[in-house]
Amino acid sequence: MHHGNTGHGKPKPRTFRSFLEEHCQQDLLRFITCGSVDDGKSTLIGRMLWESKMLFDDQAEQLELESGRYGTQGGNLDFALLVDGLSAKREPGITIDVAYRFFATAKRRFIVVDTPGHEQYTRNMATEASTADAAILLVDARKGSLLQTRRHACIVSIMGIRHIVLAINKMDLAGFREKIFTDIRASFLPFAKRLGINSLSAIPISALSGENVTKSSDCMPWYSGPTLMAWLESLEIKHSASGKPVFPVQWVNHPDAQFRGYSGTVAEGIVSKGNLIRVTASGQTAEIRDIITMEGSREHASAGDAVTLLLDREIDISRGDVLTLAREPVTMSDQFEAVLVWMHDDPGLAGRTYELKLATQWVPASITAIKYRIGIDTLSHESCRQIGLNDISVCNIATGKPLAITSYSERKVLGSFILVDRYTNATVAAGMIRHSLRRAANIHQQPLSVGRADREKLNHHKGRVIWLTGLSGSGKSTLANALDIELHRTGMRTYILDGDNIRQGLNRDLGFSEADRVENIRRVAEVARLMMDAGLIVITAFISPFIKDRQMARELVGERDFLEVYVSAPLDVCEERDPKGLYQKARRGEIPLMTGIGSPYEPPVQPDFIADTGNVPLNSIVEALMAVLTRRSEDDQEIRKTATLS
Repeated sequence: MHHGNTGHGKPKPRTFRSFLEEHCQQDLLRFITCGSVDDGKSTLIGRMLWESKMLFDDQAEQLELESGRYGTQGGNLDFALLVDGLSAKREPGITIDVAYRFFATAKRRFIVVDTPGHEQYTRNMATEASTADAAILLVDARKGSLLQTRRHACIVSIMGIRHIVLAINKMDLAGFREKIFTDIRASFLPFAKRLGINSLSAIPISALSGENVTKSSDCMPWYSGPTLMAWLESLEIKHSASGKPVFPVQWVNHPDAQFRGYSGTVAEGIVSKGNLIRVTASGQTAEIRDIITMEGSREHASAGDAVTLLLDREIDISRGDVLTLAREPVTMSDQFEAVLVWMHDDPGLAGRTYELKLATQWVPASITAIKYRIGIDTLSHESCRQIGLNDISVCNIATGKPLAITSYSERKVLGSFILVDRYTNATVAAGMIRHSLRRAANIHQQPLSVGRADREKLNHHKGRVIWLTGLSGSGKSTLANALDIELHRTGMRTYILDGDNIRQGLNRDLGFSEADRVENIRRVAEVARLMMDAGLIVITAFISPFIKDRQMARELVGERDFLEVYVSAPLDVCEERDPKGLYQKARRGEIPLMTGIGSPYEPPVQPDFIADTGNVPLNSIVEALMAVLTRRSEDDQEIRKTATLS
């Protein structure tokens, strides 16, 4: 083999069995490498693998072969290829995804995660930081601390990693000059302190030649601190094996009438037979009668163990419930403040509804307020109306029902969550809970003596929301007015919420940005729901261009009570009508966010009714809509009759 200037021979061939026998009793440290593009993360990990002699014989031979084919070191070994194992990653010379490697020394086992440096892959780095014990933050000695370096440091801090080393790499290309090292360290320390990183180690290294990686460098006699490997080996990591038990229920195991167990993975702490546990949501308690695993019954189960708990009595437990010790309950809240790391191209907007997953709990949730965005350069609090890709923001979150939560600093498993787009199922954000909002405990639903059913009985009809959506000029207001006349003629109590009228009063503070349009529809949906609760048939006439926001309105009102009507007319027909002259202004550039011209309209995928105002007479559309409403009323009566009989 050609080893370049490594100073090492070919790694000794070994078997997996001998490796396990040698290292399985050692403790495990999980760490990440992060930093900006081309700071040398993959090369550093490859060097560590080589120095720890963790390569099998065929891997060493493959490295020599591929260094000549793909390498960037002029024929010498390119250690980055040990990590960048896919040709799609080799050819451009960058890491585009997360890479995991396992290695061990005489003192400790390690799992190292190489995270991408490019800004568009910040989401990958944030995900891996949430499970790491330590972080190596690489800096190119020639470039110093860059924006992406500071962004990664910010995320590392938010994720609760307190063991951080600033590895100033490529010192060989900077002439091994001490001043370069001390200047970079001095400039980064104030930023680290503002992040709450009070003890930051800094080590000058050359990953390519191995200086200060596993052995002290003769090229930098001015540095007397530990090598990078010595720093990793000496870290004291306290795992919460003896912490307060947390058991999120993943599955209710009830194969027959004789067996009922609650399956899941112990997230934190230790559970034992005889423990008195509490269901956080209901407050019910029971004693653990047995702990079942694939190997049989056990007395105890600790964090990471997948088990089924048997209780001494039947209580109401379902998937998503969180079990704790009865004497150590956790908080239930439906409103909290959190830090969000945004991971999607679509912006995060206040008022838009998402799915929130916290442990095994899934609930609808929305951002109620974007308090500020954290400026990566200065850590300043920047005002913003929406959250963009890779932004780190502090927000208020409201959930559809109370969740078992803690702060992220107290318990990661109940303090961290993800937000999922309800339409595409894409994960859009990772969140860390700061604290529950006090107002959540001070606001309660006020019981009323006269309810919706009483009002509907007085009105002799059921309350509903008829949601008209379509382009400007499609005929929404005209149809709403005609339908209102017909409903009123048949003795029904109605009210029209029209876009222009609402914006003159309730929503006069809102513009036409995407964030403002989302908030406009949220407010209208809330008002419509209240008016429906009063027993009225509410007709809304709004462009409401986004599918997500109409879905939010449907869920807020209720599936049975919501009728989505797509007022369909081609754009050219709408422009010909142009009752307000808006399209002409938009074509002249006077209205930059005009729906259909400068801003998209997302037609309903499966509307409850399509009103083709371009081809069908208005009276025929109203007649057909009245027939739909009549059928729904008859269906509701049948449902109520069935429920009464049962």
